Amino acid sequence: MASTQSPLREVRIWAVRREPPWPQGFSFSLLDAGERARADSFTHRRDRSMYLAAHAGLRLVLGDRLGIHPRDIRFGRDRCAHCGGQHGRPVLLGGPDTLHFSLSHCAGITLVALADAPVGVDAERLPGHRTVELCLARLHLRERDELLRTPGEQRPLRFCRLWTRKEAYLKALGTGLGRGLHRDYLGDASAGRPPDWTVVNLSCGPQDGTHAAAVAIPAGVRTPTEPCELNWSAYGHVPGRKASLE
Repeated sequence: MASTQSPLREVRIWAVRREPPWPQGFSFSLLDAGERARADSFTHRRDRSMYLAAHAGLRLVLGDRLGIHPRDIRFGRDRCAHCGGQHGRPVLLGGPDTLHFSLSHCAGITLVALADAPVGVDAERLPGHRTVELCLARLHLRERDELLRTPGEQRPLRFCRLWTRKEAYLKALGTGLGRGLHRDYLGDASAGRPPDWTVVNLSCGPQDGTHAAAVAIPAGVRTPTEPCELNWSAYGHVPGRKASLE
């Protein structure tokens, strides 16, 4: 695969908040066998629909970037930066080594990120107080102290913003949660954070009161403050477009 566009020079992030305006069968047709099996495994229709939207959206933006049909994109796994196993960050097979992507979906919002450097993006719904308390012991000592000094009613949001920063960073590293959560400081202060990395929270727009999100990228790459909305009709591969490859 050869990119038809110039280097990104920034992280591009899209938010998916609703299903695409076409039958699910079209989204299903864009996926590979593994993705289709995963979609079929969901018991609830809403979960299946949002999974299809997330993965169809990822394939559409990647296909647009690479100048190929979304269904021709093939995914694999990089080596884990933590243990060396073949279960690291998702990568393109046969694609340019300079194009990186990240996907995160939770109830209510999906984020898709593209960059010319390793990137991680994460979105989460605010947890309950009990979940926060159970996770505190796993965090970096400074992070734990910051949260314990936070008034109880504000703690879930502050924790969720921290958690998304941490997950985004670990995704960008390629280790995921296999790297101990206590090892890296991603708290509110800039001092002590991982050097040579930019890790920032993103606005969730209308869901700022119920969700948190973050992106991680090597330092020097421009990052947005909020994702743009994925415009399903902007892609030539979708039903109803004259330029559709269908």
